[in-house]
Amino acid sequence: MCSIAGFYNSNRDFNTEHERYSYILNDMNKALAHRGPDAQNTVLSSHCGMAHTRLSIRDVARGEQPMKKVIGENTIYIVYNGEIYNTKELKSELLALGYTFDTTSDTEVILNCFLHFGPDFVHRLNGIFAFAIYDEHIQTIYLYRDHFGVKPLYYSVTDDGTLVFASEIKGLLYYPGIRPVIDARGLCEVFGIGPSKTPGCGVFQNIDEVKPGHFMKFSPYGMTDFTYYRITSNPHTDSYEDTVEKVRYLVKDSIERQIVSDVPVCTFLSGGIDSSIISSVCAAKLREQGKKLHTFSFDFKDNSKYFKSNAFQPEQDRPYVDMMVAHIGSDHTYLTCNYSDLADYLYTSVESRDMPTMADVDSSLLYFCSLVAKEYKVVLTGECADEIFGGYPWFYRDELLSADTFPWMKDLSPRLSVLSPDLRDCLDIPGYVSSLYNYLLSEINLLPGESDTEKRRRQISYLNIRMFMQTLLDRMDRTSMASGLEARVPFADPRILDYVFNVPWEYKYSEGCEKKLLREAMKDYVPHEIMYRKKSPYPKSYDPHYEQELAKRLLCVLNDPESPLLPLIDREYVKNFINAPKDYGRPWFGQLMAGPQMMAYLLQIDHWLRKYAIVLDI
Repeated sequence: MCSIAGFYNSNRDFNTEHERYSYILNDMNKALAHRGPDAQNTVLSSHCGMAHTRLSIRDVARGEQPMKKVIGENTIYIVYNGEIYNTKELKSELLALGYTFDTTSDTEVILNCFLHFGPDFVHRLNGIFAFAIYDEHIQTIYLYRDHFGVKPLYYSVTDDGTLVFASEIKGLLYYPGIRPVIDARGLCEVFGIGPSKTPGCGVFQNIDEVKPGHFMKFSPYGMTDFTYYRITSNPHTDSYEDTVEKVRYLVKDSIERQIVSDVPVCTFLSGGIDSSIISSVCAAKLREQGKKLHTFSFDFKDNSKYFKSNAFQPEQDRPYVDMMVAHIGSDHTYLTCNYSDLADYLYTSVESRDMPTMADVDSSLLYFCSLVAKEYKVVLTGECADEIFGGYPWFYRDELLSADTFPWMKDLSPRLSVLSPDLRDCLDIPGYVSSLYNYLLSEINLLPGESDTEKRRRQISYLNIRMFMQTLLDRMDRTSMASGLEARVPFADPRILDYVFNVPWEYKYSEGCEKKLLREAMKDYVPHEIMYRKKSPYPKSYDPHYEQELAKRLLCVLNDPESPLLPLIDREYVKNFINAPKDYGRPWFGQLMAGPQMMAYLLQIDHWLRKYAIVLDI
């Protein structure tokens, strides 16, 4: 995995100031070096500069970037971040067409696909990716992003028409003229729908993302945005038995494809069914190669002492991790985090994402990934199964299913209450959220003949994929890549999603059991006690000292007249909130963020405003 960055302007000749723009490319690389600590390179031509940092996983010796191909008098350049899982098939096709290869990297496969099939070749790729290709002859650059936005790619267009792009926003900020400004829209994103965000929105003023499933063309004639992938509704005609068999094949094939690497791989093992499936298939495949899987699990110091069972986390994970480790025979490492590190990493996680995050969900994962990265460069994780197979309560609880808004944030009052009255009136967050909700609903085509309930579940599924799943994928990328760890997400395979999205609900859920289809399909890989346990989300700390530490830190912010947070919030309300009992079973974002996370989120906003010296334009 890597980082990419660069700039383009067909009306500029960057080589007239070669030294200056070379320095800018190097500065962009330095800002993103955590994503690719193994190598850094740049290339600067008249109208385009490209920068790349590399985490060496494929063709360690020869896969350096920027990579170029020279055809006659023309030169094509690529900078690429990602992994392509159908590289073998694509390369075989290209070899049959007469193409030759100087490396075994997937980067060269992508470049040759572009040369043969043209710019819209991207629909042929199965993988996680963000890349830029520059065609020097026609002075045109293309930006590509994978189907579901696993890999990030931001861009901005400056006042003089220069396109600037980077894997993370911090890379953009090293280009002259791009400033960290937040306007009313950005505040609506942070306070209204954060830690998720509108697809394509960069939150900062004049900064956007290439949307998942899109590629963009910038040429002397302007900018064009192309959609190469979208989720579509289609009738499902397979029997239940055939559906189970097809899901088993797709899930197993996706996992096995993603084990391919020139460096060792490991897995995260939580004791839940998703990570257990991933780990079991990986362990079996590695055994065939005479290798043993290394698994990692996460928990918090003294959680066994302080754990409180609730509707969202009914039991602890450790006993199920022990059972799964015995079942697959993995080398296992238990990682723990104490409450002070958890609080300290709240600030680091803001810097990893360039904006407020999922509070301690991000900070703990960031901490754990930093430990795993000391031993491994590649990890497989269980993200996305709940969004695809219907694991969340809003798929089957009537009061959530019928909510005419995003069901994971049905109640906006906790968000609105912390704002100053003036800002609350100025932003109209309910209107902003409602507008986004209705816009996303307009994207999905519904099938004639479906009941109202089935149509609603299809809508909920679509919203999950476009918003909730994107947030979790973004979290996984930033928390892992902050330490140069590549996280692969086998469930986020477009083949799986395209198929399961159209499977009837009665196949996915029966006898009060969510994700029944996935459980049935993969039951031979996981012990029954784990496969049919109740869903348990990512763990949180129940140590009362953590909540006390958050309260102490937030009170310091409230008492600091220089805090940039104070003009945005209702200080007295927040002060009272700090002293009120926290409901761990009533989260304010999905199943993941309860009362203490609200305090943590406010601490993150304060740090974000300070660290990035953000200018408010409202």
